[in-house]
Amino acid sequence: MSVGGTRVLVVGATGDIGGLAAGQLAERGAVTALAGRNRARLAERASALGGRPWRSFDAYDLDGCARLAPWAEAALGGLDAVVVTVGVAAFGSAAEVSDASAEHVFTVDALAPMAVARGALRMMSPGGVVAVVTGEVVDRPARGMADYAAAKTALAAWLGVAGREARRERVTVMDVRMPHLDNGFAARAAVGTAPALGPGADPPAAVREHLVGPVLDALSS
Repeated sequence: MSVGGTRVLVVGATGDIGGLAAGQLAERGAVTALAGRNRARLAERASALGGRPWRSFDAYDLDGCARLAPWAEAALGGLDAVVVTVGVAAFGSAAEVSDASAEHVFTVDALAPMAVARGALRMMSPGGVVAVVTGEVVDRPARGMADYAAAKTALAAWLGVAGREARRERVTVMDVRMPHLDNGFAARAAVGTAPALGPGADPPAAVREHLVGPVLDALSS
């Protein structure tokens, strides 16, 4: 499906999922703006997509997270969708994970995506889409993932309520339960070591099936 001219902000564009989403959206005709933490990688990816506007941000700056959607609307001359792929993995028993580590996980995995989505919902026009990646950990929490699962589950609960509220404005809020991917994400955990997780899904195919395809379907419906 091609949705030429659709204006999309991809938040987390320097990560694996966000980078793939930005590329696939561009391939289908979307006009993108990119936001991420790593300035050098962000500039490189924006250049590879034809010189797209980009902006760096810090997940701990929640006010800055909330300003991303208004920035993208100004940069693109309007905004049809926001895709949020921000997140970190974290492992360790509930008793072992430090309070500081738990705060970091909840900030990056829950509060920052909420702030981005909240900023988008305040200005999104009818027909708009806000898609936020949570993950299968919400449905299948396991030992050694208490804080990670709790943060993602909090985000999922927030998205569920926000989505019901946004229907009144004809805005779609999507909770994207991305499966475990074969991309090394778990090995880059913010804290702890990942347990044996088994084989993961192919990243490009999973992003296309679970994120990009549904977003474009929602925009064209």
